[in-house]
Amino acid sequence: MKSRTQARAVALQALYEYDLSHHPVGIILNNRFQEEELEEKTRQFSQEIVLGVFPIIDKLDHIIASYAPEWPLDQVASIDRNIIRIALWEFAVGKITPVKVAINEAVELAKVYGSDSTPRFINGVLGSLVAKYDEYRVEIETLSK
Repeated sequence: MKSRTQARAVALQALYEYDLSHHPVGIILNNRFQEEELEEKTRQFSQEIVLGVFPIIDKLDHIIASYAPEWPLDQVASIDRNIIRIALWEFAVGKITPVKVAINEAVELAKVYGSDSTPRFINGVLGSLVAKYDEYRVEIETLSK
């Protein structure tokens, strides 16, 4: 597994654990890092994702719910929600990953961690969010400051 893909997987696991347990994110990350042997740059990227997504989860969820209403978030599996949050953060808020790469990586995570229908679902939600980006760009830009 490529290092950035591995970092996303660790970040996904940490955010998923937070959703289920509400343990402190720092403790969750430390536990993940103790369980996974990661290169320093992989660890840093994973931490960057978690610390980028975590403080704005509610705002990301609001954007997802508003601009992809065909998929009510309260009916979306936690793992799927976190894959979408990570991808949205990477291409729209953090602007650290090109859109196509973020979507591809999200679909790959969905293949590993989601159900059989998750990859197509993730692709559809992210495609909808990308298509409507101009509608919520200002809202996203306030998150990245």
